[in-house]
Amino acid sequence: MKIVLASGNIGKVKEIRDILRDFEVIPYSEIIKPFEIVENGKTFKENAIIKAKAVYDKLNGKYFVLADDSGISVPILKNAPGIYSKRYAGDNASDKDNLNKLIHELKKRGLKRTKAFYTAATALATPYGVFTTHGFMRGEVIDEARGNKGFGYDPMFIPKGFDKTLGELDESIKQKISHRFKALELMKIILTTIKF
Repeated sequence: MKIVLASGNIGKVKEIRDILRDFEVIPYSEIIKPFEIVENGKTFKENAIIKAKAVYDKLNGKYFVLADDSGISVPILKNAPGIYSKRYAGDNASDKDNLNKLIHELKKRGLKRTKAFYTAATALATPYGVFTTHGFMRGEVIDEARGNKGFGYDPMFIPKGFDKTLGELDESIKQKISHRFKALELMKIILTTIKF
């Protein structure tokens, strides 16, 4: 059975397909016309559930729908950008705009580097209910972008135990340590346990 992904983010779709390679994962835009989903939850988990249920309902419950909500949090900035990671620099901000805003916020405070963490929440909408998982990746953000791999804030995030940013590290390394990988590894257990 197909797992429909409630996302059109190309980087995210590729990452999730790579991690869930034992399943057929397709973005919902391959089945229906993309529509606006208002993410007004107060947590990553709430937003993931909102997205999964919205697409699940639109598809009349014909498919399992997987959604992911993720972002970066910087404790010294009161955990900003957090759930606003995708629109940190404004509603139509690009990845580069958001990255540059976070770099600006660090420089404004005279910080070359500081603690940060990524969070990923996944939600799976099924006829049996909605299941959720979480994954985290801890490390530091720096006041410059290094490397051109990954997406989002990856070029300024150095995972704990490494000296390179996610933008510099090989994709295979990121896949094994990322917040999304950890959340999806837990989701795999759910996917193989419930009946399709």
